[in-house]
Amino acid sequence: MIEPHFCQTLLLSLTWCLLSQGALAVEACAGLTATGNPEYPPYLWRDPQDPQRLIGANADLLKHVAGELGLDVELKYVGPWGRAQEEVRTGRVDLLAGYFLTRARQNEVDFIEPPFLYTPSVVWVRSDSAFPYKGWDDLRGLKGGVLVNNSHGEQFDEFARTNLNLEAVPGAKQAFEKLLHKRSDYVIFEQFPGMALARVLNVDQQVQVLEPPVSSEGLYLAMSHDSPCNRPQLRERLAAKMKQIVSSDLPERLVARNLELWRQQQEGAAAP
Repeated sequence: MIEPHFCQTLLLSLTWCLLSQGALAVEACAGLTATGNPEYPPYLWRDPQDPQRLIGANADLLKHVAGELGLDVELKYVGPWGRAQEEVRTGRVDLLAGYFLTRARQNEVDFIEPPFLYTPSVVWVRSDSAFPYKGWDDLRGLKGGVLVNNSHGEQFDEFARTNLNLEAVPGAKQAFEKLLHKRSDYVIFEQFPGMALARVLNVDQQVQVLEPPVSSEGLYLAMSHDSPCNRPQLRERLAAKMKQIVSSDLPERLVARNLELWRQQQEGAAAP
């Protein structure tokens, strides 16, 4: 027969263990780390005053969400877009602040529903070498450029793998430079970030966008499967807050505000 005091001691021990584990879990998630594409204005870019920090509409939105949930979040630069994805896949960084959803990526991260913004991916060409374009088939037989590990929607990605000649490069600046030096015929890149980059490179008159977009995909928060903060309760809280936010005009206001901030920073950098 088991003594009553033994049962009480065992119950107290189990309770203490559960409370301790809960406290450790809360402590482990008191702060989140996040990263993303550092060449992605107005969504994300490196802070000129602190190049190890990322700023932009995605950063502002994530900070708003974290603040509403009582969490701290650090948006940090960890390298080019491909490296940023690897840091999150391995759990060294908790979150990607802006990721297109694909089935392959769902094996590595948990996407927080719903997407907080939609962004069109478009065909960029030299203004003096535009070609007839009505859809994906018109890209066959031409040489294109994309970013390493970038997605433009699962359907387009699959079509491109089997039908298009695309060269992947580490950064958008390199892709645009190859285009301008006639080493590629077009670049697939998101519209707003491409506009911002063209202004920085002072080539906005030398490049143009072909219509229609190849895709328009949702930007999601994505949490690493290996993040110590990745628990159902936190994902549910993030999703609930995201639903509330996307029912307002906050995401669009953040994009507009950061477009203006980006413009002011570039004008300031160009001033003598």
